[in-house]
Amino acid sequence: MVVKIGSSALTAGTRNLSRKIVFGLADDIARVRKSGREVILVTSGAIASGTGKLRLKGRPRTIPEKQAAAAVGQVQVMNLYIEAFARHKIRVAQILLTHADLADRTRFLNARAAVQTLLRLKVLPIVNENDTVAVEEIKFGDNDNLAAHLTNLVKADFLVILSDIDGLFSADPRKNKDARLVPVLLLGEEKARLAGLGKANPLGTGGIKSKIEAATRATRFGVPVVIANGLKPRTLQKVMAGETMGTFCPPQSRRLQGRKSWIAYNLKPAGAIVVDQGAETAIREKGKSLLPSGIVGVEGRFQIGSSIRILNEKRQEFARGLTAYDSEEVKKIGGHNTQDIERILGYKYRDEVIHRDDLVII
Repeated sequence: MVVKIGSSALTAGTRNLSRKIVFGLADDIARVRKSGREVILVTSGAIASGTGKLRLKGRPRTIPEKQAAAAVGQVQVMNLYIEAFARHKIRVAQILLTHADLADRTRFLNARAAVQTLLRLKVLPIVNENDTVAVEEIKFGDNDNLAAHLTNLVKADFLVILSDIDGLFSADPRKNKDARLVPVLLLGEEKARLAGLGKANPLGTGGIKSKIEAATRATRFGVPVVIANGLKPRTLQKVMAGETMGTFCPPQSRRLQGRKSWIAYNLKPAGAIVVDQGAETAIREKGKSLLPSGIVGVEGRFQIGSSIRILNEKRQEFARGLTAYDSEEVKKIGGHNTQDIERILGYKYRDEVIHRDDLVII
């Protein structure tokens, strides 16, 4: 199982890591491991801890400041985890990842092998985004999404996301007294997008919206997800005992596997193609490829083989795929029939701009 805990829970509303929370989490994980389950911990807290150690007034805004805070804070985070798990005679290992590590197939497999070897040696992997070197182009965005990626990387059976609130609510519980906890959320339904849109903690990068996105990804991999309160004692034990805790997101029936999950979530899109209603219907409902006749617009610059977002006429993304033509070629052939491709370009790679085998509904 993958367990993710965010900065808002680790700091317990302060500007420094909470020893009580970290030691309580270590107690929880130790008991879960004793039951025979393998655990991978995804932790935030490096930037938050570094911010406190450097005595900065607020969360760093520039990338160099964030990198500096992460470099200082990551040492503090790992030292605290080493101390907390040493009481249970559990060895820990640090793994720092960027999105580029999982977008490259060789590095993806190397990361999987490293984690699997640590588990075999009974070492607890502690994973964080490598904020010291990460820039926007290679960032996961937040550790919620890193946890979802890691769930797919190791083919985990379960994902638990620990936050500073009890789960997903019908509205922001900090602002709306009538907000209700959603005990079960069927992700993939449109109403899931409307549930719990609370803002992130000032010392964190995520928020409830990012947790919905991460849970959506994990459940598409066929993995159940629980979003619960990491500030409460023994939350993880209670979840594993089957008690009703937080929000439970069951796995989606249409499971993404292998190459399709790679296209949908491991590759960062380089641009976008806008399609008309007919093309959207053909792709969504009939399982068709994207042909040039349905293309009405191109956004960004991309090369052959790039990951591309497919948008409808309302500019809403509904699919992703690998393009057989670059952006300039797509601009020229967009709106034309397949038999016109060679006449327009002077050559033709294939009839489809994105073949169905290279396309995923998201």
